Amino acid sequence: MSASIETQIERFAPGFRDVVLDRCAWNTRALGRWNLNLAKGDISGGAMTLKGMLARPTIRGHRTSNARIYLASASTPPGGGVHGMCGYLAASAALADHRPR
Repeated sequence: MSASIETQIERFAPGFRDVVLDRCAWNTRALGRWNLNLAKGDISGGAMTLKGMLARPTIRGHRTSNARIYLASASTPPGGGVHGMCGYLAASAALADHRPR
């Protein structure tokens, strides 16, 4: 798939291939072996169920037990995708928690 992806990028960004220094492509099995949380290549941490959307990976949402650490991964609501909402929601939680009162 790398060649197909690069061809599509090259279509909209001529010269893209000229600036690629290296690439690394893994299939889903290799991703799962590298990190057990990526079982079968699933970056979202499992099936997108209603329960999972509300409570994954913890019931605290983007917060952790350490008040200085927040989660912004594809395993947090609203789930994986190319949208940036996981980071936005984690940053919003951090700002709300540390806003001067």
